[in-house]
Amino acid sequence: MKLSRRSLLATTAALAASTAPAAAAPAGGGRRLRTGFERLAADGYAALAGQKVGVVTNPTGVTRDATHIVDVMHADDRVDLTAVFGPEHGFRGTAQAGGSEGRHDDPATGLPVYDTYLKSGRPLADVFTASGVDTVVFDIQDVGARFYTYIWTLYDCMEAARLAGKRFVVLDRPNPVTGRSAEGPVLHREFATFVGREPIAQAHGMTVAELALLFNGEFLAEPVPLHVVETTGWRRSEFHDASGLPWVPPSPNMPTPDTALVYSGTCLFEGTNLSEGRGTTRPFELLGAEGLDGRWAAAANELELPGVRFREAYFAPTFSKFQGRTVGGVQLHVHDRAAYDPVRTGIALLVTARRTWSGFAWRADHWIDKLTGSTWVRTAIDAGADTDEVVAGWQEELAAFRRVRREYLLYR
Repeated sequence: MKLSRRSLLATTAALAASTAPAAAAPAGGGRRLRTGFERLAADGYAALAGQKVGVVTNPTGVTRDATHIVDVMHADDRVDLTAVFGPEHGFRGTAQAGGSEGRHDDPATGLPVYDTYLKSGRPLADVFTASGVDTVVFDIQDVGARFYTYIWTLYDCMEAARLAGKRFVVLDRPNPVTGRSAEGPVLHREFATFVGREPIAQAHGMTVAELALLFNGEFLAEPVPLHVVETTGWRRSEFHDASGLPWVPPSPNMPTPDTALVYSGTCLFEGTNLSEGRGTTRPFELLGAEGLDGRWAAAANELELPGVRFREAYFAPTFSKFQGRTVGGVQLHVHDRAAYDPVRTGIALLVTARRTWSGFAWRADHWIDKLTGSTWVRTAIDAGADTDEVVAGWQEELAAFRRVRREYLLYR
């Protein structure tokens, strides 16, 4: 990366840190986490002064008391909020996977809501231009997995804002599954889709502001004028429940922080003929198919994977794969979050499912390659590789990504 760009990013981060007051400590002298939006508002929206503002957000863009930031800003004369931009699932979150809410006026505020889903480049830039905004603000809760589409909405919106000549502001939130480390395979560019635009690790271990700096510094053809407002009071080792923030499902099949914890590994089952638990109350924690029984849970438990046990489970999804039919499989029970490795666990479950169930198959479109970022996982498992051998296959590229990632981390 060119020195001039890195210098620009350093300046951006320093500016963000200087535009909002320090985190206030609660009455016992302990830390209090403050999100990027809380700091922006506390500073009187100074970073947005004189700008027509549009916000890219969804139901997760809430304050500590669970009020949506769009409602807060719309009622505040200090900010000129003129548009909202909705991602996959929509601004108010009513659409299922692969859907959005389309162009409409928000009933609560009267603001025009524009649809960003499946738009990128010049078509998305044209949306920003048509909206009349000067600055695009991003505030969405991510869950730490490369194939969760909101980070690529961030990426696409950054690129489109640059093309449209708009400023871009990212209001940061904690990574709910910690930011301790990056894990898993790194995307190969020939497998780029909306579930992975650029070569980052499957569990990236970053916040959205850190990713925005990474995208600006490493991947965008030219950097967008970027301003990040950091979270204060967050430590990289902390899970969501340490934040004191309400959990709002970022998408219909991400109901709890427990779902987010396992998602970066068990979402791989989308690439198979097994149910990944959609249509149950425990998506991505329940996995199964017709014909599976307790042998799978027994085989997975024999591996003694750190932090997790597997229960033989039976369930009937109400939609998606095996709708209305009883299937057998496993439920994950994570008992030590600090020791648990979701990506390694996901690989182990794929390996043991294939070995214990003769009906195991990959999706015909090889969607697993889009999720993992290359053909390696699929071909290695098909060749009989065990968990350690599969995981060993991506260590060199993961180490390279970790070195790049380190340059953009904002928190300790």
